Amino acid sequence: VQFVESGGGLVQPGGSLRLSCVTSGFTFTNYVMTWYRQTPGKEREIVASISRFGGNGNVVYRDSVKGRFIMSRDDAKNSVYLQMSALKPEDTAVYYCKALFPQHDFRGNVWGQGTQVTVSS
Repeated sequence: VQFVESGGGLVQPGGSLRLSCVTSGFTFTNYVMTWYRQTPGKEREIVASISRFGGNGNVVYRDSVKGRFIMSRDDAKNSVYLQMSALKPEDTAVYYCKALFPQHDFRGNVWGQGTQVTVSS
């Protein structure tokens, strides 16, 4: 199982970034996919989740990013994306993608290296 995140960088407040995550080692279409983020000293938090293939394509966002972030998935490429707009300094974090494996599935312990997003003037 592997998650490879990319697309982060330094951006000014109000700017935009598009994060990508390429996955491998599991049947991508079977799983809900989630973007997380983490800042030093804080718990990792869920940013957005998207239903699996065959679902209704529903995406759930945390309140603080609603209307600014858009999550999507490309099942042909085993990839998920996070289009981030109107970025704020509080969006600064390392962003990770992950599949929602069952609770006792060991694959739930696998994380990618993440991609750093820094919003600063």
